[in-house]
Amino acid sequence: MTFAKRLRAPIMRGEVTCSVRIWMTPRVRVGGRYPLGPGHVEVTGLTEIDLADVTPELARRSGFDSLEDLMATARHGRGERVFLVNFIYQAEGTGGGG
Repeated sequence: MTFAKRLRAPIMRGEVTCSVRIWMTPRVRVGGRYPLGPGHVEVTGLTEIDLADVTPELARRSGFDSLEDLMATARHGRGERVFLVNFIYQAEGTGGGG
């Protein structure tokens, strides 16, 4: 799971704990750990949602300034299914390794 460069520091500070992704099929799994900085992101939840569920408030929770900003990043490739990915960041040496 990769993140836009500008989102990495807020994620590592714990300010951003979810991401909206538009995929053909899920690309992460609950419990999966994905490298980020000196630690990793661990997926704690994965829910398929409707595009109508993607609100300006959800965009802000995901680290974006607006819904338009989020959609410009989330819409890429041929994906049509919308997923809400919840996660926690764990610095190196925490969370049982990884």
